Amino acid sequence: MHTVAVLALDKVIPFDLSTPIEVFARTRLPDGRPGYQVRVCAEQPDIDAGAFSLRAPWGLDGLKGADTIIVPGTADPAAPLTPAARDALRAAAKDGTRIASICSGAFPLAATGLLDGLRATTHWIAAGLLAAAHPDIEVDPDVLYVDNGQILTSAGAAAGLDLCLHMIRSDYGSAVAADAARLSVVPLEREGGQAQFIVHDHIPNPQGSALEPLLTWLQDNLSRDLTLADIAAQAGVSTRTLIRRFREQTGVTPLQWLHRARIRQAQHLLETTRHSVERIGAQVGFGSPTAFRDRFRRTTGVSPQTYRRSFS
Repeated sequence: MHTVAVLALDKVIPFDLSTPIEVFARTRLPDGRPGYQVRVCAEQPDIDAGAFSLRAPWGLDGLKGADTIIVPGTADPAAPLTPAARDALRAAAKDGTRIASICSGAFPLAATGLLDGLRATTHWIAAGLLAAAHPDIEVDPDVLYVDNGQILTSAGAAAGLDLCLHMIRSDYGSAVAADAARLSVVPLEREGGQAQFIVHDHIPNPQGSALEPLLTWLQDNLSRDLTLADIAAQAGVSTRTLIRRFREQTGVTPLQWLHRARIRQAQHLLETTRHSVERIGAQVGFGSPTAFRDRFRRTTGVSPQTYRRSFS
């Protein structure tokens, strides 16, 4: 039987902790046997879980011999990882144990050095912090999970469920994983990544900068067929100067900024109106429904119709 050890760190997020416990413990093989044995491990017997405290039946020694270790997220991603927990995770990795993180569990996993040089993800709202704190990690904020083979990471909350189902499929095949998905009342595979959940209100808009009036004008004119030359003319500068200033003050090009703003407005309209996809595409400045659908899917990972069904 495959053993899964769930490491409960101090201030563990209960949702992240319970997801692997429930999903793996309920998994059954075709002959009815359980597919996994689950251990809840902690450095100290009593763990602060926010609204309540919990007592872990296993210490760090419970990580030894496990086939898989799950590191759930914690309420304080910046909290230092204790040397004992760090060494236990490193030792497990050296022994070939599969190690996966859920949500902000990527931060303690990153503190071990096991993610250095790898692609990883975490909750989109914390992705920038992870990238800044660990520049050797290629942080992808758009996906639900990343599988590097031995080391895996997932995005926030329900993405941990996607990751657990992915590991079940890797261990026992699609039929067992599909049964586990049905028990959890979720699809085995969700369309798109976490890009569709990112709040795109935070389009780079530096307050008080020289670009602020231009950005306001762009926001007010999203429906127009704007070219780089149009934007430069409105700003009263050359296109080369415009691109340079945009990169310096927003980190993106003028057209990248414009596309982000248009897609965010389209998301808002899909959520709050019953306008057709074609009409919304035209309202936010796309010349054709095909161009709108293509840009929307590239930005969010799903089609406008799928987004509307999920968020309306």
